[in-house]
Amino acid sequence: MSGSEGDDVAVTTQVATFSVDGHLFGIDVQHVQEVLRPQPLTLVPLAHPAVRGLINLRGQVITAIDLRRQLQLPEADQDDERMNVVVRCHGEAFALLVDEIGDVLEVDQESFEPVPVNVDGPPRELLRGTHSLDRGLLLLLDEQRATFVTNSESLTA
Repeated sequence: MSGSEGDDVAVTTQVATFSVDGHLFGIDVQHVQEVLRPQPLTLVPLAHPAVRGLINLRGQVITAIDLRRQLQLPEADQDDERMNVVVRCHGEAFALLVDEIGDVLEVDQESFEPVPVNVDGPPRELLRGTHSLDRGLLLLLDEQRATFVTNSESLTA
């Protein structure tokens, strides 16, 4: 039907979605190792406020990062019910604490937009961009920046 091969081929990406404080976020599935139910956390004294603790995942110690704190969103009501999205970056695994797990969506690269200008501060720096969906805006999280924590006040890398 098409005059030449590839004319109508849309470039898509699979994105694992989750919600934090009512906002829909996503990470490219190639960086997601697994999704876990709430896990017991071992607190880390003097750690960055976004580091909620450590999780023992089949003998591997993983840093759990609270996305609410990393994105400067209000604290969760029920901290012990938060899900974990385990991502691989910086050569290791990290657990991102999220409110709810969503679906894996296939998003068209043509729907990708830069981060809106009204998003400012650390939340802006942790996002790659957005995708418009029928049900709202999907905020594409930069897993490298979202898992970067330091004891300084600045969350920027």
